[in-house]
Amino acid sequence: MKGYVPAYHFRICDMSGNIMGECDLRVGYNDRLYYGGHIGYTVYEGYRGRHYAAKACRLLFLLAKKHGMEYLYITCNPDNVPSRKTCEYFHGKLLEIAQLPEDNDMRIRGGETEKCVFRFDL
Repeated sequence: MKGYVPAYHFRICDMSGNIMGECDLRVGYNDRLYYGGHIGYTVYEGYRGRHYAAKACRLLFLLAKKHGMEYLYITCNPDNVPSRKTCEYFHGKLLEIAQLPEDNDMRIRGGETEKCVFRFDL
């Protein structure tokens, strides 16, 4: 068992339907989400720097509340300055820069070793 939970996947679009990025919300709690986070997002190159990730997170926070979730984790690589700024923008609490466990998929497949773990109380 990989520890997957139900998830929503969305595109980030403007009012004209131009796709500017993607985001997702993983619903539920387990140990793996501490490192992988409840929310993931990416904003495509030409649209960065306009707070689209933050706007998407604001909507995903509302959706998480509807599922009865009381807090969320968002994680990012320590050198990912834009994602860290997005988490700080929402006053996420940086819990730690965590070392990924040896059996973590992000370590095994992607060679990642650390994640900044931010907590957001809803």
